[in-house]
Amino acid sequence: MPDNKDYNQVSVLVVGAGPAGLATAIQLKTLKPEIDICIVEKSADLGNHNLSGAVLEPEPFHTLLDEAAPGWRDTDAAKDVLANKIDKDDIMFLLGKKLSFNIFFAIKLAKTFRLGFGQMIHKGDYSVSISKLTKWLGQIAKDLGAEVLSGFAAGDIILDDGSGKAVGVKLADCGLDKEGNRQPNFVEGEIIRADFIVLAEGCDGLVTEKFVEKAGLQRQSPQLYSVGVKELIKVSPEQYNKFKSSRVVHAMGYPIWTPVVGPGMFGGGIIYAGAQDHLSVGMIVGADWKYCDFNPQDALTNFKNHRFVRQFIEGGEVVEAGAKMIPEGGYYAIPREPETGNIGKTNVMILGDGAGFVNMHKIKGLHNAIDSGIQAAKAISQTLDTPESSASVYSELVEKSNIAAEMRAARNFRQTVAKFGPLQGMPLSVLGGLLPKFEVEKDYETMTIAKYRLKPNQNFDKDTFTAMAATEHREEEPSHLTILDAEICKTKCTSLYNRPCITFCPAGVYETINDQVKPANPSNCLHCKTCQRKCPFDNIRWTVPEGGGGPRYKRM
Repeated sequence: MPDNKDYNQVSVLVVGAGPAGLATAIQLKTLKPEIDICIVEKSADLGNHNLSGAVLEPEPFHTLLDEAAPGWRDTDAAKDVLANKIDKDDIMFLLGKKLSFNIFFAIKLAKTFRLGFGQMIHKGDYSVSISKLTKWLGQIAKDLGAEVLSGFAAGDIILDDGSGKAVGVKLADCGLDKEGNRQPNFVEGEIIRADFIVLAEGCDGLVTEKFVEKAGLQRQSPQLYSVGVKELIKVSPEQYNKFKSSRVVHAMGYPIWTPVVGPGMFGGGIIYAGAQDHLSVGMIVGADWKYCDFNPQDALTNFKNHRFVRQFIEGGEVVEAGAKMIPEGGYYAIPREPETGNIGKTNVMILGDGAGFVNMHKIKGLHNAIDSGIQAAKAISQTLDTPESSASVYSELVEKSNIAAEMRAARNFRQTVAKFGPLQGMPLSVLGGLLPKFEVEKDYETMTIAKYRLKPNQNFDKDTFTAMAATEHREEEPSHLTILDAEICKTKCTSLYNRPCITFCPAGVYETINDQVKPANPSNCLHCKTCQRKCPFDNIRWTVPEGGGGPRYKRM
């Protein structure tokens, strides 16, 4: 770490330099300029690990920057990141490989009657690169005096044995060989002590989940996930102009669910305009899929080959690609302290996707992540003399904010779809507020021996996909992916499901070597953590690699 300052002790430590964590720093520096804030981020540079759709609702974002950075609208960064404001929002239903119907009228009708899924309208929002957005927010935080340290991976959170209050966070060790032995360049991970700890790691954060377990936080319903795979495609000017820079498309139906005959998976496709002559094309699939040979990239292939989509991208060049998970369990899956309902405990607050603040009626969570950062900063500013009460104040602020209002309104949506499937579950979700809380399986428990009937004839090119993510890890470091029990893979998973992790991992990390499944290519890992949540025997664990490893997204 830099020698000119002591980062072993700070007032506020933020784990994760995504929109939620950076919003915390920006808001807090606005409220209390004198307070010292350190943000640790595992990616090599800001934005490298940030991938999303992404559609940004402007209100929390504008609120944050209007106070922190007056005049921000006239900056080059604003003109770049916020160049595409949505004025055409299409909701397509794809039927088979050729047919498509625009059902936006149904969504608009739902909005008129104040039905939940009427919130899917995105007009007036921004279509953004979340990688660029994060880099911009990071620079604003730095300009305000926050220390943002990229390339430092957090490995664990340390709690005081007596009070349960968090003491600090331990960074990951660096300089170990594949067997875990210390090399000449070994550096033991330091412990950063802090009065306040803000967990803003994003979906399925390692330190966050360790804290949930150590602090005894509970979810009323298991967290459910979707897996998103996305490509940024350079197209011809004619195709780009045909699509239009102010347009977004969300698609349902083929190739992940079709009426009557199936398959019946939750999710859909997206097409967003990127920078000049670039379109973002992606597929999001609920991780509760049941097909043992399914790979979301196969669905992406089918989506790209659909006649409606192909007209915009045919002949285009994929210039960047990536994958991530999205938390979709909603209000009931927020980790809380059982006695108080706090989203965190004592001096630890959980933000954004780490808490699961994705509104499933909108299929959006970026605005809530930023808003949660604002609320965390307010809580810290109000509890400077009593850090142990910050989680309580933060939770009260969240409950009074738009975050909780949205989460409560959509509280039964994803569970209803999981319980009844898209065909019945989507219409039933209209009654969300009247329905009970359905008990649902964890994503890994839903695997069956059924096969995905729309499997493309050609295997997806994972090597090229991984190269387009520019992912890398030091080749000699220990694998950060562990199979807990090799015998389960060999005697149960292989015979029942034919090693699904090899199929569904988007980066080709897993291979069969000498009749044994192994994470043979950990350096390919995209940090999506699908393997940890979808292994049908819950037999894979993801641990933090050395700081600086992983994908290096620039425009995702």
